Amino acid sequence: MIHPTALIDPSAQLADDVEVGPYSIIGPKVVIGAGSVIGPHVVVKGPTTLGARTRIFQFASVGEDCQDKKYAGEPTRLVMGDDNVIREGVTIHRGTVQDRGETTVGSRNLLMAYVHVGHDCVIGNDCILANQVTLAGHVNVGDCAILGGLAAVHQFCHFGEHAMAGGGSIITKDTPAYTMINGNPAQVHGLNLVGLKRRGFSREAIKALTDAYKLLYRQGLTVEQALVEMRKRYELPEVERFAASIECSTRGIVR
Repeated sequence: MIHPTALIDPSAQLADDVEVGPYSIIGPKVVIGAGSVIGPHVVVKGPTTLGARTRIFQFASVGEDCQDKKYAGEPTRLVMGDDNVIREGVTIHRGTVQDRGETTVGSRNLLMAYVHVGHDCVIGNDCILANQVTLAGHVNVGDCAILGGLAAVHQFCHFGEHAMAGGGSIITKDTPAYTMINGNPAQVHGLNLVGLKRRGFSREAIKALTDAYKLLYRQGLTVEQALVEMRKRYELPEVERFAASIECSTRGIVR
């Protein structure tokens, strides 16, 4: 299961059925869950924990020291959930002590070729980051989000759950949940209606979210007024999550 040319640090903890391909390096303080497949020419550096059934393709670098100039060798972490697919050339850096000390990736995510995930990022579950998406440090990506190829997200931005960014988008502000954005700089272009329908959102929830979106973007209200009005009209959890994704913004929302 482990190729003879692979280098495995004695302190690394690999489940019995983990496969490691030719010339890969598994460093100290690395934990890899059951059913995982580490391809050829992969570097995994700790402290890093990879969940069950992780699949990493060739030339990926997972758990490397971050590129923050303040980083001074502190033992920060990368923690990933189960069933993640990490394609060719992906780079994922550990956290910094100035923030969470940990980069976190949930479960069932697909990171396509040459994606970069910077230090202290938080990625939820069931996300798709297409080829060459770049997340600067401290970025938060919600569940079921989709970022198109070559999209770039500025540090400290939040990208909401079920939101979608078109390819090449330059995202410098927070993206509310359920929205669809595109462009440089990115602008909002409506709700991610196709995605919501595919994921089984009810007609009632989609109608309420559509109304809440119009209150925010088309009625000439301030953000505070729109939040009050949408909460007054709807008590659905989907509307509350939409409102919360706006309320937590520290960089202003994509308009």
